Amino acid sequence: MPIVTFTTDFGPHDGYAGAMKGVVLSIAPRATLVDITHGVPAQDVAAGAVALAQAAPLFPPGSIHVAVVDPGVGGERADLLVESGGSIFIGPDNGVLSLAARTPRKIYWIEAPTFRRDPVSPTFHGRDVFAPTAGRLAAGASPSEAGPVVPKMIDLGAPPVHRHDGAVEGEVIHVDGFGNLITSLPAEALAQSGAAELVIEVDGTEGSFHPQLGRTFSDVDPGVLIAYVGSGGQLEIARRDGSAALRVGAQRGTPVRVRSGPA
Repeated sequence: MPIVTFTTDFGPHDGYAGAMKGVVLSIAPRATLVDITHGVPAQDVAAGAVALAQAAPLFPPGSIHVAVVDPGVGGERADLLVESGGSIFIGPDNGVLSLAARTPRKIYWIEAPTFRRDPVSPTFHGRDVFAPTAGRLAAGASPSEAGPVVPKMIDLGAPPVHRHDGAVEGEVIHVDGFGNLITSLPAEALAQSGAAELVIEVDGTEGSFHPQLGRTFSDVDPGVLIAYVGSGGQLEIARRDGSAALRVGAQRGTPVRVRSGPA
C-alpha cells in the first residue's frame, strides 16, 4: 500500500491530525501513515509549503502527500489533487502544494462524492475532503476519478534573486525552528560573487550584519553568525549555539546581499 504523509499546522495538542489518519485507515487499512510535521505556524501557508517541499522529494515514487494549512477553509478556494513527479499532492488551492508539486503537473478538482465525507464540515476539509481523497487513492482509485482537470493552481512563486554591481541579492524565505535563516540565494551565489563578504540588511535597524563564511556550525565560535550552504542547496545563516533570527531581527522577506568586496 502507498505511503500517505501529513503536513499541517494542527500542532500536537488536539485530535485533528488523528481524525485525518482515522479516515484514511478506515478506507485503506494497510496504508503507511507518516507525519512530515504538524508544527507549521498557524495559518502560515508559505512555511507549510517549504516544509512539504523539503521532505516530499525524499519519499518513494507513488507517495501521497496531504498538506493542510488552510486559513481559507470553507471559502471559495478549491480542493485539489495534483500529480507531479511521480507522486500525488492533496490540499487546498492556496499555494501550500506549489513548491513541492512542481511543473509539469496534472491538477484535478476534488468533486466526486466518493472522495468526500457526507456531510462535509465547512471548517474541517482536512478530515472530510483531503483525508478521504488520500484514502481512496491509497485503496487503488485513480486520480482522474476525483473530478475534472483544472488548468492551473495558485503558485507562491520563487523569491527574486537579483545580480548587479558585483552583488547577488535575495531574501530570507524561511526561519526554521532553530532560528536559522534559509535564503533564496543558491549556492552558486557564493562562487559568482567571490564570497568576499555577506551582508544581511534588516529594515528598521541601523547597520548591517556580517556572518563569517563556513561549511558547518563548528567552524565559528559560540555566538558567532555563520553563512553556509544548507542541506537544500541554498545559502543559510545561523548563529552558533543560538538563533540567527533573534540576533539579526530577521524574518521571512528580510533582504540578504552577497558582495564581492568589503562594504
